[in-house]
Amino acid sequence: MVNPRSTREGAPAAAVNAGAAGAGEPLGDGLHLLRFTGALYCRAELSAPWGVEFPRLDGYMTLPVVLAGRCVLEIGDERHLLEAGSAALITRGLPHRMLSEADAASTPLFEIPVEQLSETYEHMRFGGGGERAQVAYAALRVDAPLAARLIAELPDLIRVDAWDDGEAGAFQAVLRLLAREAEVIEPGGEAVMTRLADVLVIQVLRWWLRNADHDATGWLAGLRDRQIGHALARMHARPDEDWSLVELARQSNMSRSAFAERFTTLVGEPPMRYLAGWRLEQAHAELVHTIDPIAVISSRVGYSSEAAFSRAFKRYHGTTPGSVRHSAAATQRPTAVRAGHAG
Repeated sequence: MVNPRSTREGAPAAAVNAGAAGAGEPLGDGLHLLRFTGALYCRAELSAPWGVEFPRLDGYMTLPVVLAGRCVLEIGDERHLLEAGSAALITRGLPHRMLSEADAASTPLFEIPVEQLSETYEHMRFGGGGERAQVAYAALRVDAPLAARLIAELPDLIRVDAWDDGEAGAFQAVLRLLAREAEVIEPGGEAVMTRLADVLVIQVLRWWLRNADHDATGWLAGLRDRQIGHALARMHARPDEDWSLVELARQSNMSRSAFAERFTTLVGEPPMRYLAGWRLEQAHAELVHTIDPIAVISSRVGYSSEAAFSRAFKRYHGTTPGSVRHSAAATQRPTAVRAGHAG
């Protein structure tokens, strides 16, 4: 499976920049924390009858987008009709099937021959020669601090059919570009399609965050709250700042007691405990994804003493910063999802 390592000079395979996530407001800042690693990108030309059975991919989000035609998405006991322009984000890598019709037989994904264009990008032609459909499919590993918090609060499936709100123009523009790239193989096509798929994931998440009903408490509720969300955004952006409860309350234009109570109610833990956890989650990501010295990372997340940082890190993560760095350095070159399921 994919576990890539990057440096400051080389960004992760599809790091989501602040512009894509809508920086400057708490929900956008929350999405900015996500870092995607593409493990499988497929453009599929399908002709009825056809059916593809996708395995469980723990730790991955999967995104099928119907570019032309129609299909049935079957996940668990539910069936969803997806037509051209529809997207479905399967947030926890659950097994599912995509079918030309509800009663169509299916073939496991890794038993279907494909044209392997690169380690993670493939072209599939499959089916019985009837009515045609075209699907773009991506499997993306989410590897970032606090990503688990976000994914835990998402539904198993986010399905988007009609883009009739403010996202419509942006989504349709990306979709048109994706469809064009899927039509013909051109130089740079893989890079374009993989990045467009990453942008579509962000757009689907943005749509859900802004339009779906959500619970009254939780990390997302904290981000959605104007005052608490502002404090969270400041913590995320500046973990090296010498934050105090008084200053965070001031940033939120609240009294200290009111801020602490509301933050704890929404997020589920007190502000300073959350801040400490965020710093150590961020440090873990820095150890894995950069080659910066541990002393530099400890300072970057707000610790003036490397020894104090190491003690706090071990209490929180159950291992030392050096062990995390050593394990990251020893990680073998990443393999694609298909390669990981071979044999």
